Amino acid sequence: MAWPSARETARRAGLRPLPPVVLPLVAALGHTLAEPLTALTDLPAFDTSAMDGWAVAGPGPWRVAGRLLAGRAAVAPLADGTAVEIATGAQLPPGATAVLRREHGSTDGTLLRDCGPRAMTTGQDVRPRGQECRRGEALLPGGTPVDPGVLGLAAACGHDRLPVRRRPVVELLVLGDELVASGVPGPGLVRDALGPLLPPWLRAAGAEVAEVRSVRDDFGLLRDALRHSTADVVITTGGTAAGPVDFLHRALDEVGARLLVDGVAVRPGHPMLLAELPSGGRHLVGLPGNPLAAVAGTVTLALPLLHARSGRTAGGPAPAPAAVALAGHPTDTRLLPVRRTADGVVPLAFDGPAMLRGLARAEALAVVPPGGAEPGDLVELLEAP
Repeated sequence: MAWPSARETARRAGLRPLPPVVLPLVAALGHTLAEPLTALTDLPAFDTSAMDGWAVAGPGPWRVAGRLLAGRAAVAPLADGTAVEIATGAQLPPGATAVLRREHGSTDGTLLRDCGPRAMTTGQDVRPRGQECRRGEALLPGGTPVDPGVLGLAAACGHDRLPVRRRPVVELLVLGDELVASGVPGPGLVRDALGPLLPPWLRAAGAEVAEVRSVRDDFGLLRDALRHSTADVVITTGGTAAGPVDFLHRALDEVGARLLVDGVAVRPGHPMLLAELPSGGRHLVGLPGNPLAAVAGTVTLALPLLHARSGRTAGGPAPAPAAVALAGHPTDTRLLPVRRTADGVVPLAFDGPAMLRGLARAEALAVVPPGGAEPGDLVELLEAP
């Protein structure tokens, strides 16, 4: 299957977003808004001083008549020719026409004078009520990932809880007798790189990684792991090709799964797959075992599926020019680790299917079309892990 078609197939497979739940702000981080975020109050809720200084009424000089601090309601109105010392964030008293910054004011004990470089204007250094938003205004659309900025905005406009989508539960099965989880591997063995690499990336994509399990090269063990999993999405690493211990296709057939994608015209990572599992709405993404090939499978199949299941709005392509020629595959799309420069993106060395050195320095993966890209050609960029 062509690479764009495979991504679209994965996205469509996930177009049954998980049900909404209402969570406290601190627990909503990493979820996705299930409905638009609306303001419960004007922001700011009252006319506010944007600077430390004096709230003044009318033209100066002014007689100073007290002090206002943040957190205290302004009650007494200001008459023309009077001022009140005010702190940043404090509510302006009725009648105030501007704020004179502390560094622009001068007092002689009885009167305050404006010594600023320019004449004061009405509304100067005042944040008027509703400057940022009005009560009931939609601030963010549903489908927005909840990051720290969203939490801050939600709190500022009055929310204690947010309606968000349940995170899709992911089970990661790392396949292979040759893999070790710690230390320097011995002869014939390989350190597992995907067990540490994938879970934080999947969580950032909106998933809840419930379990990471190693599964030996045994057909029965793999079949039973698939049969008994209750995860929304099962992700496997390795076993997708046709080697002597590549049992994934056979195990999927045994449990009654339906293949949606079986191989993608992309390098690295072409022997990736996507299957619909029995029990409705559950899927398996089979990633190749080589690390960079697995990364290619993740951006091609796993992330579009998880974003759709999370209810996240798909972002548009992020093109950038190639600063130099980007070598491509004769017939397949190529995903290439790159860094951004002032002239465009440049490729990084160590980009083989089993390598991670280039990826560790990459700012993005460039989508290089069949045949490659010339300097100045626009290429789509995918976010690196």
